[in-house]
Amino acid sequence: MHNSDAVRRIAITGAGSGLGRELALRYAREGWRVAVTDIQDGRARWVAGEVNAAGGEAIAQTLDTRNPADFEAVLERIREEWGGLDVFVNNAGVSNAGSVVDTPLEDWDWMLDINLMGAVRGARAALPLLRESRGHLVNIASFAAIANAPGMAAYNAAKAGVLSLSESIRGEEYDHGVGVTVACPAFFATNLLDSFRGTHERQRAMVEKLMRRASVSAADVADDIYDAVRENRFLVISHRDSRWQYRFKRLSPERFFTAVRKATRGFAG
Repeated sequence: MHNSDAVRRIAITGAGSGLGRELALRYAREGWRVAVTDIQDGRARWVAGEVNAAGGEAIAQTLDTRNPADFEAVLERIREEWGGLDVFVNNAGVSNAGSVVDTPLEDWDWMLDINLMGAVRGARAALPLLRESRGHLVNIASFAAIANAPGMAAYNAAKAGVLSLSESIRGEEYDHGVGVTVACPAFFATNLLDSFRGTHERQRAMVEKLMRRASVSAADVADDIYDAVRENRFLVISHRDSRWQYRFKRLSPERFFTAVRKATRGFAG
């Protein structure tokens, strides 16, 4: 954050559960005003109540990231009620698994529309307000954007798009004083599988197993993002082994490819 003395206001998509909820509560504990948005109105209202109980001040609003009018509505409400915005988080997302050949085109459209274009819509709507406050944009990608493991083609491509989008916006908004953070967490326990689509049942089982074994929680990732925004850091990789893998790929991409292929044998179908 560049303007630490300003009234602190944050809006989060997909804040009704998982990482979005943990971010809402993390900022609430610091006394922020939190706009809790979610495609499910009941979830948004529930978390808004938790934000108020945790020391924040919440508004709740239904938001479908496929609908530009929903973004416009919540940001207009924020401008009217709070006078501006300091941080905007593109968090809402869905998950799937399947190879390029096996994944139906309708699932590609669904994945890219929500996970990538949802972030585009959010950024386009929020950046004018963030320019006014010299605020901060946060995009939630995934370590899938870096690893690009087989059997997760649509999800990988969407999250790689979010990472690329974040780098582009970082350069474009630099002179406007807007900071950008992109988070690339690996597996952690969340309800992402509620919306999961896969071409083979074993893919879902493997993802569930990786989530259960995760050493990092949604609250840990939220803490890392909070610190990165405060310090104006771009890339957040919460998992220690993922940070090592990121460096490994940069130093030796062919060896990294071989390691990933061996580790995911049988996942692609």
